[in-house]
Parts: sequence; structure tokens; C-alpha cells
Amino acid sequence: MQLCSSALPIGGFTYSQGLEFTVECQWVNSEDDLREWLLDLINTNLQKLEIPLLIRMAKACELKDELALKHWSDILLAYRESSELRSEESNRGRAMTRLLVDLGVEITKGWQPVLAKTQTAGFALAAQQWAIPIEKAAHGFAWAWLENLVISGVKLVPLGQVSGQRILRDLAEPLGRAVVVGMSLADDDIGSSSPALAYASSKHETQYTRLFRS
Repeated sequence: MQLCSSALPIGGFTYSQGLEFTVECQWVNSEDDLREWLLDLINTNLQKLEIPLLIRMAKACELKDELALKHWSDILLAYRESSELRSEESNRGRAMTRLLVDLGVEITKGWQPVLAKTQTAGFALAAQQWAIPIEKAAHGFAWAWLENLVISGVKLVPLGQVSGQRILRDLAEPLGRAVVVGMSLADDDIGSSSPALAYASSKHETQYTRLFRS
């Protein structure tokens, strides 16, 4: 629960992952629009990229395999299609690594540069060190992502808090299915492309006014 909390001080609340531009250009301007946008990301990025890579990073941490952890972190960064998305990943990775050190999580000597590449690597290490079953960790990871973007959407559209709660309720089941599928993917099946997300994130870099860092 601590790992999944939006209060975890790694700056997640400062990012909208391109959502701010989708509101600016009126792709997303209602509760239904936001639900559809997030459902698409659940069925693509989350299911086919984020969850499978989290599972592999957790396994690398369990085996103390630094090369494997670096490999999967590099794969994740390669799929970040804009400078903002890559910057978010590395910024949150560094913040997560500092936090784990402050919390006394045992980090193998020399691993900090690898962990700082992505927030997912730090999440995987914490789950492994705290003996959290990987399935529970994956569900928590997915929920934290969804909740953060729903909160961002509620602020940006703007929507009421009840609208945000309805979206979370409606997407909880597909989120759970995506985690189960993502955990079962083979290495060769990992990968996702979301052109609209990449475009929105790229355009957000030069958006005239911004509330969020990405």
C-alpha cells in the first residue's frame, strides 16, 4: 500500500503523460472521453509493456542479475517515444532510488545507476525486498498509474470527484484483466505503440500554458 500511494514522494502527481495536451486540443473533454483514453492505454501500453517489464525486473532483482535489470530498463526507456516521457521515467527513477535508500532498502552495491534509469526498476526492487508477491505488486503498480491519471484528468477537464470515482470503478475490471494477461506474455510478445500518446506528449513540450511537467 505504501508503494501504491500517491503520497509516495517521487513526484508522480506532477505528470499527466500527455493528457494535458489532449484536453487542450479537445480530444478529451468529458468523463466518457477520459474513460476511453485510459482504457485504450490499459489495453496497449499497460498490458503489453509496463506489466511484462515489471515482472522481468522483479525477477532480475530476485536473482540479483544486474545485467538483466539493465536490459529490461533500457527496453522500457526505448519505448518512451518523447523526450518528456523519457525524462519523466528517469526523474522518477532517481527519486525512487533515493527514497529506497532513505527507507533502508538493501540495494546491491553499484546498482544505483541502473535503478535510477526507471521508476519501474525501483518499484520492482522494493516489492522483492519487502516480500510482496509479484501478482499483488503488479496490481498495485497498475492501480497507482490509473489513479494518478484519473486525478490528473479530474483537474484538467475539469471533472467532478464523482466522475473520477466512476471512471475508477468502470476501469477496475479491465485493469485487472490487463495485469493477468501482461504477466503471461512471452518476451517476444512484449511491445506497444501508442501514436496518439506520443503525439500528445510531444506537443505538450511546447504547449503555451501547462500545469504538469509532462
